[in-house]
Amino acid sequence: MSVALITGGSRGLGFALARELAARGKRVVIDGRDPEALERAATALGDVVPIAGDVTDADHRRRLKEAVDGLGSLDLLVNNASSLGPSPLPGLEAFPLDELERVYRVNVLAPLALTQSLLPGLRRTGGTIVNVTSDAALEPYEGWGGYGSSKAALDQISAVLGAEQRSIRVYAFDPGDMRTVMQQEAFPGEDISDRPDPETVVPMFMRVLDEAPPSGRYRASDLVTPAGMAS
Repeated sequence: MSVALITGGSRGLGFALARELAARGKRVVIDGRDPEALERAATALGDVVPIAGDVTDADHRRRLKEAVDGLGSLDLLVNNASSLGPSPLPGLEAFPLDELERVYRVNVLAPLALTQSLLPGLRRTGGTIVNVTSDAALEPYEGWGGYGSSKAALDQISAVLGAEQRSIRVYAFDPGDMRTVMQQEAFPGEDISDRPDPETVVPMFMRVLDEAPPSGRYRASDLVTPAGMAS
């Protein structure tokens, strides 16, 4: 049976993706740092496997691999778990370096470490890696230097992996702004009800998986219409 692993699957886009993939018949493994939130998500989703823990922890990543190996053949890894950093977002001149290091461990090093662990299985299935990125990786928004630079690094890792691993597909997927806990943390006290729900992004994500374009960076906003894939 084909298996998908989604990090950060207890809420937001990860939760919405897990629901869609499970509905399509995949065995889905999700993780999250908050055990109670993860268990609530698993109950709501139904037939998924929740593994609580932090993606920066090597032992947790080992348990994720064991869960995947026990279910079947992994053909999709979604590195969705992310850290925003301090809230409110500080400028780089005042960004605590220990917090910045944490952002990079979660957003860059953990996805690469998990990819390294799972790559042999993904090569066997001709599978897909999706690294969830952000427009902050490309645009110099004030206050977004920590998060944005980490996502820029993830973009480059995704691009190089795509060039190196020709037997699989590697995508950096930019979902755009969404009504999520992280978005609210980025704008504390502001009304973010105008942002779209994560569920609205799922069809664009699935379009990438279904059409299987070449490895590269894709934006949800470019995939809304039936027009050709973004380059």
